[in-house]
Amino acid sequence: MVSNQKSAPWLILTALLAGLLVLNLILGSVAIPLWDIIQILFGIPTENETWRNIILEFRLTKAVACLLAGAALALAGLQMQTLFRNALAGPDVLGLTSGASLLVSIVLLGPSVGLITTTPWIVAAAASCGSLIIFLVMLGMAERIHDNVSLLIVGLMVGALTTSVVSVLQYTSNAEQLQTFVVWTFGSLSNLNWTELSVLVLVLSIGTVLGLYNMKSMNGWLMGERYALSVGIPVRRARMLMIISASILTGSVTAFCGPVAFVGLAVPHLVRMVFRTSNHRVLIPAVMVGGASLLLFCDILTAVPGDGKVLPLNAVTSLVGAPVVIWLIVRKKTISI
Repeated sequence: MVSNQKSAPWLILTALLAGLLVLNLILGSVAIPLWDIIQILFGIPTENETWRNIILEFRLTKAVACLLAGAALALAGLQMQTLFRNALAGPDVLGLTSGASLLVSIVLLGPSVGLITTTPWIVAAAASCGSLIIFLVMLGMAERIHDNVSLLIVGLMVGALTTSVVSVLQYTSNAEQLQTFVVWTFGSLSNLNWTELSVLVLVLSIGTVLGLYNMKSMNGWLMGERYALSVGIPVRRARMLMIISASILTGSVTAFCGPVAFVGLAVPHLVRMVFRTSNHRVLIPAVMVGGASLLLFCDILTAVPGDGKVLPLNAVTSLVGAPVVIWLIVRKKTISI
């Protein structure tokens, strides 16, 4: 009975992920039968080459991007909540996404834009460096400010500062540059090709491996630094691994998909509620599956039924994620990790 109770959440989460993945491949402005989709995915020849191109070059790449970005953001959010032992920590709340956006805006809008080629590698490197710089700043603040609410306020101020610099760059840029950057800030999973996805897989694999390697240390970290030291956890190394992993994951996703909000904040809370555990051996794979599922769901909602228009991904994730966090706080009357 206990074994069944433990496996039930995994069965539900896996079934949800599989169902949303199938829906993501089926739904679209062009109606394609499920059997034809299966044939295309397994390389079986079909009469309609247009359908093949739609599935392989658009819907499948978008679905894979949802899986990668959702899993990465959820894992990054879990690590930051663990590091700060604060349930409201996340890439957007602490200014990490703003830092990535700042460096990307410098690449896309700055005066040197004509001197460099904005390849996926350069944009990804800029976003990763921007998020790492801001996170190091916030970590330094955390050493001096022990009150979590004050630390979150500082994070919001850092985010506001970077946003103001981005605004200046936007004001001084030309219309073409501005349009490119504004579309990037909306967030999108539909513009990635297989080459860009391969880059994203490579970078995210590094961040994920670091997070998995640090599982045991994160479990001890929840009890406080003194407890972690008492059980032999290398505190400095554990802190740096969480910083580097979260920065790589968030920065890379932000570079390729834009600043996607609330996935890293909401998913860890939902997973803790379902699995009722703080053990990172369970939480890390669960939040990755949960993050992928949530982003698949949000991507499905971006399509306006019967209109052919696509809503900004970042707007939909906020519309879904914000009520979830509010509901959790109202339901529990408190929020903790």
